[in-house]
Amino acid sequence: MDEFMKLAINEAMEGLREGGIPIGSVLVKNGQVVAKGRNKRVQQQNPILHGEMDCLNNAGRIGSYRDTVIYSTLMPCYMCAGTIVQFKIPKVIVGESQTFPGAREFMESHGVEVIDLNDPACIAMMTQFIADKPELWNEDIGE
Repeated sequence: MDEFMKLAINEAMEGLREGGIPIGSVLVKNGQVVAKGRNKRVQQQNPILHGEMDCLNNAGRIGSYRDTVIYSTLMPCYMCAGTIVQFKIPKVIVGESQTFPGAREFMESHGVEVIDLNDPACIAMMTQFIADKPELWNEDIGE
């Protein structure tokens, strides 16, 4: 498995240990980690602090994002996808989209390359979380 996706999974697992939703993200520029993040909606009582948003917030101002790749354990939602498009991040690598299809077509329609690894570990992590805490998951996706 890709080292950056491993880091994103570690972030997701840390979020789960904190009582949150297990979604992690890593921003990479020129082969180096710029920032890591995880969904902290529960931990910080912040409705927009999804994994990708936390990661980008942790990156701070880095100038151009045009030569970055963002990794996420789950296909980004429309909010996170909109931020990816706005910042012109050219490539997104996701662990899976089986449990949540997200906004793949939206990102691709704006020129973002999206790679779905269909990773069994990511699928199992989200499947278990959704089974264990459906009300928290439904809140996260706006249901």
